[in-house]
Amino acid sequence: MNPGLFAVIIVLVAVVITLFKSACIVPQKKAYLVERLGRYRATLGAGLHILVPFIDRIAYRRDLKEVAIDVPPQQCVTRDNIIVEVDGLLYLQVTDPVKASYGIYDYLFACSQLAQTTLRSEIGKLELDRTFEERTAINAAICAEVDKASDPWGVKVTRYEIRTIKPPPSVLDAMEKQMKAEREKRAIIAESEGERQSRINRAEGVKQEAIALSEGEFQKRVNEASGRAEEIRLVAQATAEGIRNIANAIAETPGGYDAMNLRLAEQYIAEFGKIAKESSTVVVSSDVADVAGFIKAATSALKRG
Repeated sequence: MNPGLFAVIIVLVAVVITLFKSACIVPQKKAYLVERLGRYRATLGAGLHILVPFIDRIAYRRDLKEVAIDVPPQQCVTRDNIIVEVDGLLYLQVTDPVKASYGIYDYLFACSQLAQTTLRSEIGKLELDRTFEERTAINAAICAEVDKASDPWGVKVTRYEIRTIKPPPSVLDAMEKQMKAEREKRAIIAESEGERQSRINRAEGVKQEAIALSEGEFQKRVNEASGRAEEIRLVAQATAEGIRNIANAIAETPGGYDAMNLRLAEQYIAEFGKIAKESSTVVVSSDVADVAGFIKAATSALKRG
C-alpha cells in the first residue's frame, strides 16, 4: 500500500473519531455541565451539542427529575425519654445543576443527613403518643428545614414522609395492654349506657301505662258518677211527677181524701202488724196507736204538696 494513502486514511479515521467524540447528545430532563480547560463553561440542555475536542469535557451529568431517597432508620428520643426507631423518604429535585455540582460535594448525602438530624430534633419535642398523631406536622417541619438549607445547593425539597415509627417491644406491649383496657372500658361503658337507656325506657313505659290506666279509671268513675247522678235525677223527677199526679187526682176527685185516709190507715195497720209478727218484743212510741193523728198529718202534707 502506498504510504501516502495509508497516512491519509489514518488522518480521516482520526478526524471521524474526533468528530464523534466531540458530538454530545443530552437526553430529556438531563443537564450536562461542560468545563473548558478545567473551568466551567456552559450547561447543556436536551439535544445535540458539539464540543471542542481535547479542550471541552463533560464534568457533571445531573438528573432534573424528582427523585426519592431513602432516609435510613435511626433512633430518636422522645420528650418522655422513650427511644423509637424512625425512617422515612425524602423527595427532592435539582433546580440549578451548577449549584448542585459546585455548591456541595454530594447533595443527596447532605440532604439525607440533614433530614435525620431535623427528625431527631422534631421527635424530641413530642411525647411518644403525640408522635403518631403529629406525623403531618413533623413531615412539614422537616421538609421546610431541609428545603431552606438546600437552597444554596440548587436543590428543591418537595416533601418528606415518615415511613415507620417503631417503639421498643416493652413499650409496644404496654401500648397493646392500654389499648385493650381502653376497648374493654368502652365496651363496659357502652353496655352500661345501653342498660341505663333500657331501664329508662321500661320506666317510661310503666309510667305511661300507669297514667293511661289512671286516666281510664278516672274517666270510668266520672262516667259512672254521671250515670248515677242522671239516674237519681230521673228517678226523683219521676217520683215527684207521680206524687204530683196523685195529689192532683185526690184533690180533684170527690171523696179522694176519704179514700186516701182509708188507704193510709190500712197500710199503717199492715206494717204495724208485720213488726209485731217478726219480734216478740216491740218497742213503740206513745203515739204509735194514734192512727187518726197519723192520717191527719199525712193528709195535711198532701194538701200542702
